[in-house]
Amino acid sequence: MKINTQRPNCAVPAVRQNLDWLSKAYSKNSAQQCQPDLWVKLLELPSPYSSDEALLLCQVSADEWLAWVPNHGEVTLNTRQYS
Repeated sequence: MKINTQRPNCAVPAVRQNLDWLSKAYSKNSAQQCQPDLWVKLLELPSPYSSDEALLLCQVSADEWLAWVPNHGEVTLNTRQYS
């Protein structure tokens, strides 16, 4: 059996994608746009039985919020813990 090691003559040109939205999604400015009564998606669950969403109640510090998580209760979240 002989293995064909030749490359095909059909190269696909590289396309540069605009990923500006990605850097904005993880910037601190997006965390500062949070406000009370906003539902956020949790990136890590406080308990295995809790919901994956939380309701922001009030801002505790520059990067922490007091939130309510269904099936868990109140929790202090860092802005890196939700999106």
